[in-house]
Amino acid sequence: MEKNIVLSQEEIQFICAKLAKQIEAKIKNAEKVPVFVGVLKGSLNFMMDLLKFIKVPIYTDYIQVRSYFGTSSTGRVQLLKDLSYDCEGRDVFIIEDIVDTGLSMQFLLEHIKSHQPRNVYVCALFDKINARMVEVNVDFAGKVLEKNDFLIGYGLDYNELERNVPYVYSATPEDIRELDEVLENDEK
Repeated sequence: MEKNIVLSQEEIQFICAKLAKQIEAKIKNAEKVPVFVGVLKGSLNFMMDLLKFIKVPIYTDYIQVRSYFGTSSTGRVQLLKDLSYDCEGRDVFIIEDIVDTGLSMQFLLEHIKSHQPRNVYVCALFDKINARMVEVNVDFAGKVLEKNDFLIGYGLDYNELERNVPYVYSATPEDIRELDEVLENDEK
């Protein structure tokens, strides 16, 4: 079945290059090396591609939260893996695949600010503005989405499946049924 592609591989690379230039302009005169914090697991693909275009020294770290089950938010955010790097006095860039309800990002911003960084910026491949339950700002957005489609691919998953797809697509009910079949067969 043909996928409803939202971002192709080529478009993703173009976005990564564009965002990297914007970010470099923000940090070119920083006194301390900035920290880029990838939100596991969804941001891994995006963060790795984005960092290929960053031409100044940076540190990387990862944090992991959980707030989704299947295609919907649970409304509750759990911290699964904390920062391992000292962010005090540094510019911190939270790298996320998608900001939708804002609940996870609000939690992450409060948590990271407790580490006393100089500044905290949010960089997301997708900013799903009409899905917000709480107000959060995305400083660097690859693509702003007005539709509230469920997206899969390039790190975005359905119950851990499809993170390895090199593009992003809008999942149809048929796509979800096919993925549910994969999960059911895997349980056998």
